[in-house]
Amino acid sequence: MKKSRVQFRFVLMAVITMLITSSSAAQTPEPSAFSFSKGADVGWLPQMEATGYKFYDTDGKEKDCLQLLKDRGMNTIRLRVWVNPSNDKASGHCSPAETVEMAVRAQKLGMRIMIDFHYSDTWADPGKQAKPAGWANHSFPELLNDVYTHTFDVLNLLKAAGVTPEWVQVGNEIPGGMLWPEGSTNNWPQLAQLLNKGYDATKAVNSNIKVIVHVDEGNNNAKFRWFFDNAKANNAKYDIIGLSYYPYWIKSDYTTTILDLENNLKDMVSRYGKEVMIVEVGGDFTLVQNTKDMLTAVIKAVKSAPNNKGLGVIYWEPQGEKSWSGYQLNAWKSDGKPSPALDAFKN
Repeated sequence: MKKSRVQFRFVLMAVITMLITSSSAAQTPEPSAFSFSKGADVGWLPQMEATGYKFYDTDGKEKDCLQLLKDRGMNTIRLRVWVNPSNDKASGHCSPAETVEMAVRAQKLGMRIMIDFHYSDTWADPGKQAKPAGWANHSFPELLNDVYTHTFDVLNLLKAAGVTPEWVQVGNEIPGGMLWPEGSTNNWPQLAQLLNKGYDATKAVNSNIKVIVHVDEGNNNAKFRWFFDNAKANNAKYDIIGLSYYPYWIKSDYTTTILDLENNLKDMVSRYGKEVMIVEVGGDFTLVQNTKDMLTAVIKAVKSAPNNKGLGVIYWEPQGEKSWSGYQLNAWKSDGKPSPALDAFKN
């Protein structure tokens, strides 16, 4: 029995060594020539497939959704991760294990990977930043450890599967902070410490991964200056300013705010010396041409940032067709085919 265990361990170590040797060079992000990121957040995709939803190309042939996105010029997949989510179809899943599975699948298609840590068991956004149930009664020092450990562990799960993401978001849409109330912007010193724990854990896994801090309303320069001035004053560490841009939610056509977005992007670069990226964007699926024109304008605005510091544009859940998701800002047709609006990413 003892001899068998020794042999098993020897074989296991040999397999791990072989995987690391064969994949680490290819899967570890390294500084490279500038390449604009065009992509999609597809957190709903595994559940859509599990419930029998089928995706089709324009010729009517069934095709892998990720391939359909790639065919439309997308090269990046963004995946949210929740700590201990429910199995709810639309507001659950996205566990660490499920995220790893999706990341491996996307990478096999040659897609670049972004991981979006919500630090919650479900949706975190400007209106809600609930702590995971398992962290609910933790002290602030324990929360610091929770953020570090969760970030480090998930990224190591990805690494063990052969995936090292190019970008990691520490928090999702956090103009009011995260892990409320301890990490609220009412207590910036504590919020900065939480952000830094996520940053440090990410860099401990791979120093080349770029860390994003994400705020909504990308056209609102006053909000961004307030947030990132406070981040700087409290020594928060990050590499990229992530922005959401949803004209629909502010009840205004993109034509009235696109210049504000462009000017804000340029201001973020000049004021803080950081790279910028639209990590969420979307338009009304019923307004195909308007959404396509909006995406074209957003891509142009990001590319106008000086010194190639405008890194990319990510559409949030384009494949989340209305009949399945109830989401108005998807970019998919009722017949299971991608909306022509996504052709904006081909350029």
